[in-house]
Amino acid sequence: MNPLHALWTFPAIVLAAMLMAWAAECGQFIISQGLALALLAWVQTLPEFAVEAVIALDAAKDPSKMHLITANFTGSLRLFVGLGFPMVYYVSLFFRRKSEGKRSLWTIRLEDEHSIAVLSMLPALLYFLVIYFKRTLNIFDGLVLSAIYFTYFYLLWKMPPHDKEEIADLGRVPKYVMRLKPPANIIGIAAFFIAGAAIIYFAAHPFLNSMLAIAVTMGVSQFVFVQWVAPFLSEFPEKLSAFYWARKVKKAPMALINFVSSSINQWTILAAMIPFIYSYGMGRVAPIIFDDHQKVEILLTIVQSYLAFLFLASMDFNMFEATALFILWLIQFLVPETRVAITWVYGAWALLETIRLAGNFKRPNAFNIFVKLVKAQSDIIKEKRG
Repeated sequence: MNPLHALWTFPAIVLAAMLMAWAAECGQFIISQGLALALLAWVQTLPEFAVEAVIALDAAKDPSKMHLITANFTGSLRLFVGLGFPMVYYVSLFFRRKSEGKRSLWTIRLEDEHSIAVLSMLPALLYFLVIYFKRTLNIFDGLVLSAIYFTYFYLLWKMPPHDKEEIADLGRVPKYVMRLKPPANIIGIAAFFIAGAAIIYFAAHPFLNSMLAIAVTMGVSQFVFVQWVAPFLSEFPEKLSAFYWARKVKKAPMALINFVSSSINQWTILAAMIPFIYSYGMGRVAPIIFDDHQKVEILLTIVQSYLAFLFLASMDFNMFEATALFILWLIQFLVPETRVAITWVYGAWALLETIRLAGNFKRPNAFNIFVKLVKAQSDIIKEKRG
């Protein structure tokens, strides 16, 4: 573990994030934007998958490390919502005021296609409640969570790509690629994805190790490192891509859905992987059994994500919601003893938001917009067959 490795791995991760952001921007004109972001999320979360796999194998050999399994993925998910969502809002607000001179409050409006990603959070969260109450995560749970993810992926696959007219809104590099004639533009997009993935593959591990060396030097505990420092670093590509889009203001919804896509990845595929890796390490099929502390961590993460889901279910995201998510996350981060109380706050607020959503269900929301999308796609298929 050499701290000096940060001198080359940090700029490498920044370059990888830029390449993959350009690939996703271009990709939305070949496939749907949601599918491009889902593919991007796969590449971006590779470091997190690697970290979680190592922890699961270690826990299989040393039961005293079992608590680190939930520490890593719950910390990662809470960072997405508590830090990632607010970052997108405030970065876009800052650049909106800087470039447009508008001082008024602003609300990020999601596109209709984004309703698929928003709604896909719900079945994963509901099933994780089942996991919470039974106190175990086993291979069957992994199969169910995987099925939820692939249903989400299938729905995105059915969505159409963006109109070519919107290419004019791209930055200089992705615009240049998209104005190339086929197959040169597709080769360019693939090159961005492959190059970004390759850089992350080779740089992520030494980057994490160099940061671990720095954390150890600073006296950071193992649990704090696994729950907060490691996820923050492994999520660095997502944060850089989101910052890149958020500063363009118009791309702020894309930045927000980038975090949502990565969250879905971790609630489903990453969590599904854990019992398989753990069983492999044990040499037999074995469930992961949660203790009371792990249950607190899981429930807190579920209700925080559910509240974020309810905020996005209205297909917008405003300053009040961004600020609230950040403050509640900051309190639990700085004062871990408040986590049970913060869970109750999230839960009470989520109940009120659920009642408010049900009472105004006829207004545009992720549910009825999704139904409209499915109907529109069904009509298009019927026309093609007819």
